[in-house]
Amino acid sequence: MSFAAFARATALHPEFRSGAREMLHVSLGVAAWGLVTGVAMVKSGLTAPLAVLMSLLVFAGSAQLAAMPLIASGAPIWVVWATATCVNLRFVIFSAMWRPYFARIPRWRRCLCGYFSGDLSYVIFMKRFPVPDPAPEQEPYFWGGVATNWAAWQGSSLGGIALANVIPVEWGLGFAGVLALLGVACSLLQDRATWLAAGTAAGAAVAAYALPLKLNILVAIAAAVAVGLGIEAAEEAHRRARERTEEAGR
Repeated sequence: MSFAAFARATALHPEFRSGAREMLHVSLGVAAWGLVTGVAMVKSGLTAPLAVLMSLLVFAGSAQLAAMPLIASGAPIWVVWATATCVNLRFVIFSAMWRPYFARIPRWRRCLCGYFSGDLSYVIFMKRFPVPDPAPEQEPYFWGGVATNWAAWQGSSLGGIALANVIPVEWGLGFAGVLALLGVACSLLQDRATWLAAGTAAGAAVAAYALPLKLNILVAIAAAVAVGLGIEAAEEAHRRARERTEEAGR
């Protein structure tokens, strides 16, 4: 199937409109986050063309916001790359969770899914399809959600870039961005493992706040990943032990 035929068939599918409607409910928060990121990129010293290029190519608000202070402070490039990579490690988990749904589709479409995927897209998709049984309506639903998310983000981000020099600092957009990030983070706290990982990250970030070049972000991410992986390993070991006990009792 060609790209044009795929895009047309997907856009006309009822689940595409359903996914778009679900994402509309949170698009205002996404737009606020995008606006803050667009302003922050220009305020940090990027020229408007570079900021536009970063917004379109990177499309990762948390990574962009984490990298901006490092770029502005003249941090080594390896620190910038390492920070952005660590912030985006969650997408490795998202990809692993999406794999049962999309493993059957062509690779070029999976690559497109990877670029357009986002935190809230993942949350909304998993609420709609909690059981990983592949079905034809899943991909159109996914594209409806990510299309709305991408449009809300890029429109507001490009608007922030264009208006960065006329928006007063006194408006407190940085605080609005923090609130938007908190909203996204809280929507992802769904079980004990994520709550413990989030709490660990918060504590580690505060404890390591004195580190230079915002390295407390890397410390917080590393601590959260370690806790999350440890909890998952413990739960898997407990599950296997329970299965062995049940088999021995039969």
